[in-house]
Amino acid sequence: MLWKRKWIAGSIWGLSLGLAQIFHGASVENSAPPTSKAGPSAPPSLTLSYSPQATYRVYLPLISRSVCDPIPGASYETFPVISPAPFNVADNPDYNLLLLGYVAVNEYKGLVDYGGDFDSRAPQFRFLFGDHRIPVFRNVYKNNGWDWQNHQRLPPPPGWPAVTIAGFGVARGEVIYVPDSGYDIGNGFDALVLYADANQITLKYTGEDSTQHGYTVYITGICVEPSLLNLYQQWNASGRGRLPAVRGGQPIGRAWDVQIDVGVRDNNVFMDPRSRKDWWQR
Repeated sequence: MLWKRKWIAGSIWGLSLGLAQIFHGASVENSAPPTSKAGPSAPPSLTLSYSPQATYRVYLPLISRSVCDPIPGASYETFPVISPAPFNVADNPDYNLLLLGYVAVNEYKGLVDYGGDFDSRAPQFRFLFGDHRIPVFRNVYKNNGWDWQNHQRLPPPPGWPAVTIAGFGVARGEVIYVPDSGYDIGNGFDALVLYADANQITLKYTGEDSTQHGYTVYITGICVEPSLLNLYQQWNASGRGRLPAVRGGQPIGRAWDVQIDVGVRDNNVFMDPRSRKDWWQR
């Protein structure tokens, strides 16, 4: 399913920012979490090589309402979490990729072939898209390092892989889906939503509230489906005992602009998202 742009005649630059996003419509198939006075902390404002904030400024009058409209028929559930994180995950670069950040690198923009073993159950990136295509690689990046003592970025770590984040070409407003896998964390779910905000989502293909074991997939440059984001925020604020859980091929948001950025970790180590044998098997 691809979002189709609607051309709007006349001048609409006077629209107020308060009407930019509509958070209603899609159903949420579980009860509300316990009430909490403490809400999730807002992620810090960052300057990155790819900035969704810039996208808002350029495209807000034309597309933001449609991009952030509820996805028809979308509904979400929660699932019990193993060892909920006791800290603010928005302030942790293992959860929040835009906090960690990444820089553009001059490397091949396309699939690459590596030797060695592969996991036939690994998340498959074709399923990000409704037509299951191999997308155009618009840009490639390397993640920054992190100084945990001083809580700040470091230059990208040297060595393999040369690319850890890939920018895939999309249509503005295109619906983005959960990469399908052969894993089941319970009840047919592929992954937990470990983190979500207005610009990104982090998916974990095990039941633990940690990136230490298993696959973690990061997707930035999307407006997370409003009811999914709301569900995440509710349960995050109430202690993360449960989190939204999603199935392969389930819609999770729409692209803000003409590129989404995707990264993947295996046992907390960033991998090359261009690897054909790992992430593009089917």
